[in-house]
Amino acid sequence: MEDKILRKLFLGFIQIHILHHAKEHPVFGSWMVEELKEHGYSISSGTLYPILHSMESDGLLHQEKKNVDGRIRKYYTATEKGISVLEEARKKAYELFKEIKD
Repeated sequence: MEDKILRKLFLGFIQIHILHHAKEHPVFGSWMVEELKEHGYSISSGTLYPILHSMESDGLLHQEKKNVDGRIRKYYTATEKGISVLEEARKKAYELFKEIKD
């Protein structure tokens, strides 16, 4: 039960993290999995890709396919809507952090 609650909570953090990096530069799945690992999130590509697709469907990310070493790699960048959502999420996260930091 507790794991399920934490997973739901962390999903929002992961989405904010994705938007942050997708605003800075195009990201792709395996890079994002490794980046999230560095921040303590254990997430598989089988979990990440549906999140990316959902964020794309919601208009937060734009996907571009590129040929890399003979394979098609999907790169994601933040859309204007995604950037706007990220800015709002940052404000809310900052307010929350100030309240719970002690």
